[in-house]
Amino acid sequence: MKYTARDEGHQRALDFPRHRRAPLVRLTIRLLIAIGILLLATILVFLDRGGYRDSQGSPLSFLDSLYYATVSLTTTGYGDIVPVTPGARLLTIVLITPLRLAFLAILLTTTVFALTEQSRREQREHSWRKRMRDHTIICGYGIQGRAAAKSLRLGEPDIDIVVLDSEPDSVERAVADDYIAARGDGREERTLRSVNIDSARRVLIAVGRDDTAALVTLTVRRLNPKALVVASVLEQENAPLLRQCGASVVVSSHDSAGALLGMSSMSPAAGAVAEDLLDFSAGLDLTERAVTPDEIGQRPRDLGVLVLGVLRDGQLLRYDDRTTGVLTATDRLVCIHAQPGGAPTDIPE
Repeated sequence: MKYTARDEGHQRALDFPRHRRAPLVRLTIRLLIAIGILLLATILVFLDRGGYRDSQGSPLSFLDSLYYATVSLTTTGYGDIVPVTPGARLLTIVLITPLRLAFLAILLTTTVFALTEQSRREQREHSWRKRMRDHTIICGYGIQGRAAAKSLRLGEPDIDIVVLDSEPDSVERAVADDYIAARGDGREERTLRSVNIDSARRVLIAVGRDDTAALVTLTVRRLNPKALVVASVLEQENAPLLRQCGASVVVSSHDSAGALLGMSSMSPAAGAVAEDLLDFSAGLDLTERAVTPDEIGQRPRDLGVLVLGVLRDGQLLRYDDRTTGVLTATDRLVCIHAQPGGAPTDIPE
């Protein structure tokens, strides 16, 4: 269930991308059929142009034939061009009149279709708002937002993602990528409410400006105190501000990229492994999971997986923390999981 949203005054009109192009296609087909009927009528009249006369008694040109076909199909005619021979009159009765009825039927059904499509769109929007729960909202669909959406989709294929961006091109790109997308400003309460912020499970903020990220975080946290809010900042010095605004996790994009560059320059192999851990679906993945029943009572180092940390009562204990002890049923593990299909990486000497 994926759709896009556009501003309509103070409303957000929602459309599903899987249906988004279908109405345009159907309307285009109807238009082409109407044009085809008009051209067919024009050709029929032009082929029998000797049987028609205009108000000055002159024979018909192709333009006159097109004019006669147009006014005959769309109205009852103006009488300035008339069939004067029995053959031309028979042609009008047998062919032009049925084509006129078909042309008018297409116009009528197109109007009805446009009205019913609007009603269906509003009904789909209402249905979505009513049932959407525990979804993920991504504010900003730039490079970071797209990478985050891709990682989420790979990690949880059935996840419901809503992309929120103020740029029309970004919204269109998100829709093309088959995500839910809404056009609007994440700093505005009405925009966030339009994507069911109060029932969202997670909110990722990647808006490209630290001051904007802070305002979006404040608005999100006020509307949904329980959601996991992950915000991206450009400068590490602004990370404490985002935490004060209510961000659960703050990621410094510039510092993280710089650290990876430095690591790769000192140890290309270590950099390759770190990059592999950040890339889902192949090779090594960092995952968080619950402790299985057979793992309860064991030490993390005794498991058959590489455990990097244990999440216990909201606190992350590192793999070398002596206080970790044995695992309990409520613990969660942060571990490395090997995905099939990982290819060897060429490391420079």
